[in-house]
Amino acid sequence: MFFTVPTLLTWTRIVAIPLIVGVFYLQWQPATANLVATVMFIVFAWTDWLDGYLARKLNQTSSFGAFLDPVADKFLVCASLLVLVHLQRTDVFVALIIIGREIAISALREWMAKIGASKSVAVHMLGKLKTTVQMVAIPFLLYDGTVLGSIDTRWWGNVLIWVAAVLTVWSMVYYLQKALPEIRARVK
Repeated sequence: MFFTVPTLLTWTRIVAIPLIVGVFYLQWQPATANLVATVMFIVFAWTDWLDGYLARKLNQTSSFGAFLDPVADKFLVCASLLVLVHLQRTDVFVALIIIGREIAISALREWMAKIGASKSVAVHMLGKLKTTVQMVAIPFLLYDGTVLGSIDTRWWGNVLIWVAAVLTVWSMVYYLQKALPEIRARVK
């Protein structure tokens, strides 16, 4: 199941990372680079919804796809956050919160799978909400301008990315609480 349509869409998110980062190294006008990176991010982030929909619709779900999908999301979000920190459009602290949580929860899920307790840290709606808010905040920050004459995308993007950071910590606490009984049972 490495090359089904849904899995290929997931791969596009991973391939997108150097493309989005590379836009800012081209000799384009900043407004052009911002617009191109924003459109690319939105298109590639949309594939997150589309690959899941197609996997279910075409009956092409697989354990490999279930593994690759969140990895692609995390790569795309983390790479974009690093670009935004480099461009000084968001705070390094928010990037550390989000990236640190992704590493911690990925490690927790791996460990819980190893001890046969992966259901205790299964994806929860809070984690999905966190991802959604990140996927809305990042294009606002990449665009870095005014939309419809009055919407300051940097301001709104930073408000949303901080909301995402709060949801990030909240979801991490949720997953740790779910895992704690299994951890206590195995730590002597």
